[in-house]
Amino acid sequence: MPDVFADLVGQDDAVTELRRAAAAAAAVLRAGAVDRAPALIAAGDADALAGDAPPSGVDPAAGMTHAWIFTGPPGSGRSVAARAFAAALQCVHGTGCGECQGCRTTMGGTHADVRLVVPEGLSIGVNEMRALVLRAASTPSGGRWQVVVIEDADRLTEAAGNALLKAIEEPPPRTVFLLCAPSTHPDDISVTIRSRCRVVPLRQPPATAVAEVLVRRDGVAPDVAQWAAAAAQGHVGRARRLARDPEARKRREAVLAVPRRLTGVGAAFDAASALIEAAEAEAEASVTEADAAERAALETALGAGGTGRGASGAIRGAAGQLKELEKRQKSRATRAQRDALDRALVDLAGFYRDALTMALRAPVAPVHTDTAALAGAGAQKWDAEGALRRLEAVLACRAAIESNVKPRIAVEAMMLALWKG
Repeated sequence: MPDVFADLVGQDDAVTELRRAAAAAAAVLRAGAVDRAPALIAAGDADALAGDAPPSGVDPAAGMTHAWIFTGPPGSGRSVAARAFAAALQCVHGTGCGECQGCRTTMGGTHADVRLVVPEGLSIGVNEMRALVLRAASTPSGGRWQVVVIEDADRLTEAAGNALLKAIEEPPPRTVFLLCAPSTHPDDISVTIRSRCRVVPLRQPPATAVAEVLVRRDGVAPDVAQWAAAAAQGHVGRARRLARDPEARKRREAVLAVPRRLTGVGAAFDAASALIEAAEAEAEASVTEADAAERAALETALGAGGTGRGASGAIRGAAGQLKELEKRQKSRATRAQRDALDRALVDLAGFYRDALTMALRAPVAPVHTDTAALAGAGAQKWDAEGALRRLEAVLACRAAIESNVKPRIAVEAMMLALWKG
């Protein structure tokens, strides 16, 4: 079995730093210095925190800290890096070997001392964060570290961020917080949380590295892997879906057909409706099965189907819990719709980016090789300025949806802008 960092594509510098920190964490445990490590960190000893695995006679806390932020563009592997580092911290060898029980259970999502927070809705609330912080303060059952991994930490509400900040400011001796966010901008993560964490920046992996992983790990044909890696613009997960899922390829083809459909105002509104409806259908397909299973499990736990005395009364009294479940599921469906729509907008942005580079005669390869001829025709028709305006319209639509503008309104405005040019 490969080590835990094998799936972190094109991030050699980050892997080196994380390996060094995992070795330092193991040295902390061996030296019995866990209880005073947070004090060293809180004191802001930047030189100690930046060091290699400590040699003999050097403070064993050097190279390790209790709070980390993994940043990078979508698809760069923020959550992959966080999970791999969590596994390395739980590794009995301190290397992330991928073979010991600590590595295998962490990567499999079953380690008792690794808490994984994956927001299903639009935000992470304060109640969820308080409960997580309380559990994270307990002593590790395996004798190593309590690790809290928060994917999409940019979705923390202000109150949830404050609850997390208090835990990071006064960390339990054996708790490590791993946060994932697009950047350290205040819009993504609060300045106070950022100031107490070490940042691990990740970059968009090159298409060649993504293609190599698809061939080696997933058995994808080399030509398909190269096409998918370029079309996904360095997003490993999306490249895998394009290479292996015919439905994902059909959705992409429908999105890239949009520029040909924009022949008038009516056509622009029709294209907007088609894009929204496709995102809604994709999202519904992705959450329907999980929603049904969750509801059935909750109803069973609350006594549904029971025949004993009081069973019917118990299920009637559970209306509040069922309503709360429906609320969470609705939030998850909304998030899934926005994610599906954003993937479509990224593909559309790639098309207009190709038109722009062709208009400028830039010596770069196109993102969408299968629509290069259409992008070339657009470049001749619009020139560079027109292609740039259309690209900016797509990016503005993404920003508007992220700012909670109704997706249909944002997409309709974008389609009109693309038609007008």
